[in-house]
Amino acid sequence: MGEPEPNLEEFFEDKRPPRNPLVPVGALMTAGVLTAGLISFRQGNSQLGQKLMRARVVVQGATVALMVGTAYYYGGNPWKKSI
Repeated sequence: MGEPEPNLEEFFEDKRPPRNPLVPVGALMTAGVLTAGLISFRQGNSQLGQKLMRARVVVQGATVALMVGTAYYYGGNPWKKSI
């Protein structure tokens, strides 16, 4: 009937997703600061809890920036038209 479709693993065998080891570290830091902030709120220390929640936002933003930067660096410019 026709040629069999190529196996996807064969088609993408040389494509391996790049990994940035700092992204899991940032995710763990985010989870740790979030947990500490929730514990502080639970214990009634709202000032410390608020500071930890603000720190969580900063750490989470840095982690997202690392993810976007890694994708941009290894993936090229998604807004540039290829010919």
